[in-house]
Amino acid sequence: MAKKQTAESDESRLKQKIAQKLGNHSNPEGDDAMRSLRKRLKREQRKRRAVALRRKHASGNKPAEAAAPAAG
Repeated sequence: MAKKQTAESDESRLKQKIAQKLGNHSNPEGDDAMRSLRKRLKREQRKRRAVALRRKHASGNKPAEAAAPAAG
């Protein structure tokens, strides 16, 4: 069976955690946990952008009229 998608993406969950930790810390740059959260967020963003780019390349270079089927 396929995995079920969560209602909230990993990326948005990581953004929330980072924002929460930023409010709690006076020096977030020296925090190892904060660094790992940021690295995980960047990884998720890279993944999302790569998927979008693959989809764009897979769709080809078709004009808008040719992409939509004719209603005839």
